[in-house]
Amino acid sequence: MTTSRRTLLTASAAVAGGAVLGAPAAQAHTRPDGKPKPTVVLVHGAFADASGWNDVAARLIRDGYPVVAPANPLRGVASDSAYLASVLATLDGPLVLAAHSYGGIVVTNAATGNPNVKALVYVAAFVPDQGETLLGLQTKYPGSRLDEAALDFRPYGEGVDGYIKKAVFRDVFAGDVPRTTAELMWAGQRPSDVRALQEPSGAPAWKGIPSWYLVARHDRVLPAEAQRFMAQRAGARTVEVGASHVAMVAQPAATADLIERAAR
Repeated sequence: MTTSRRTLLTASAAVAGGAVLGAPAAQAHTRPDGKPKPTVVLVHGAFADASGWNDVAARLIRDGYPVVAPANPLRGVASDSAYLASVLATLDGPLVLAAHSYGGIVVTNAATGNPNVKALVYVAAFVPDQGETLLGLQTKYPGSRLDEAALDFRPYGEGVDGYIKKAVFRDVFAGDVPRTTAELMWAGQRPSDVRALQEPSGAPAWKGIPSWYLVARHDRVLPAEAQRFMAQRAGARTVEVGASHVAMVAQPAATADLIERAAR
């Protein structure tokens, strides 16, 4: 693949996420030791889009990291993971993958077998073992308020998409962000095919790749106890913050700091 084509593909992946968030890997900045800084790939989850990473991305770019925030299709675990793996295949050099929520199951599968992925960072995210499902992990411990009553269902083709209802969106998903911000997040939320909830995960990348975890203590989607269980099982270096499910929006500095620790 030529350098110009690789650069075009990398830029296109970032545009698909909502904005060109940073320099492509071919133009990576270097660390003090002369080695290139890894490209940070930010993967959003359900009921969100790549713009949820904007404040984190701004901090990473300011600190010299190339950043790519691709659009997560939210169609299913296997298909979304295959899509992300195809994006990763266009990126040269070391990679750090940071994932939020459902994005965690996607990076767990997409990074498997990719030698360029040097670290995984989970932000209030699912970290499944092989055969586990989102629904099983979400309900393993009490405390989640994201149930059928909280969702609007909209059929499409042969599937059904789930959206968080406006009346409960802030309380369930983003309780510690300004109300106006939560309203914009609700309006622009991207739905997930509900079949993804019970689709089993494949062989987990975290068994061979070092991982970090940001636990959101006030999470009403994925209970903090479930996050701690998954982080400990994966041997992740863990930091806790007093945040809602959207910890990267509510506490971008803490999120960016953990990603940079992984990147170093």
